[in-house]
Amino acid sequence: MSAAVGAGRILVINPNSSGAVTAAIDAAVAPLRVPGGPAIAVEHLPEGPPGIASQADADGVVMPLVARVARADADAFVIACFSDPGLHAAREAAGGRPVMGIAEWGILRALTLGERFGIIALSAASVRRQQRLVRQMGVGSRYAGSWPVEASAADTAGAAIRERLTAAGRALVAERSADVVILGCAGMASHRPALEAALGCPVVEPSQQAVAAALGAVLLRRAPTTGPTR
Repeated sequence: MSAAVGAGRILVINPNSSGAVTAAIDAAVAPLRVPGGPAIAVEHLPEGPPGIASQADADGVVMPLVARVARADADAFVIACFSDPGLHAAREAAGGRPVMGIAEWGILRALTLGERFGIIALSAASVRRQQRLVRQMGVGSRYAGSWPVEASAADTAGAAIRERLTAAGRALVAERSADVVILGCAGMASHRPALEAALGCPVVEPSQQAVAAALGAVLLRRAPTTGPTR
């Protein structure tokens, strides 16, 4: 579907260099490409590692990511990594244009769907980063915990990982009393419908939620303003 001229452009940046993860993100946000709406471009960061597995990986992409945002011709940005690397620095570089992190928006959406959210994490290192984010957002009382599947970001884009993702989701529901599950990696996007059916509770795909928020921000910013009627 093509965007209307002047409708705006949203740039979704995968901060790793994985083509499989980038393709999974692109497929996940495809339903948000609506006729006449903003264009949604999904790109990877060539300077990024194959996956964001550690805090050092997340920190290492901050400056290339900030540089990409600063020079981009876009009306809004989405950082499509569940570590939200460089989110605040990217907001400074964007010069007032909206920048959405998928972890932040995935959690915000989960808060509207249930009382306790759990996160399917890539690894134990990912769990620690997620715990810090939840603490920083001040939503620890609603956090049921994270459950790692010990996989790489590229692993999550394939069908072979689905059984492990389902098992992690079931553990969060049964053992941690989660009533909403968040997919803690952008590469997991294609598994959302199957997991939601298997778990019997809402499953949040955070790239979709962040792009939906960016879409709303762009449309509202471009909407004509009207004064009060008499």
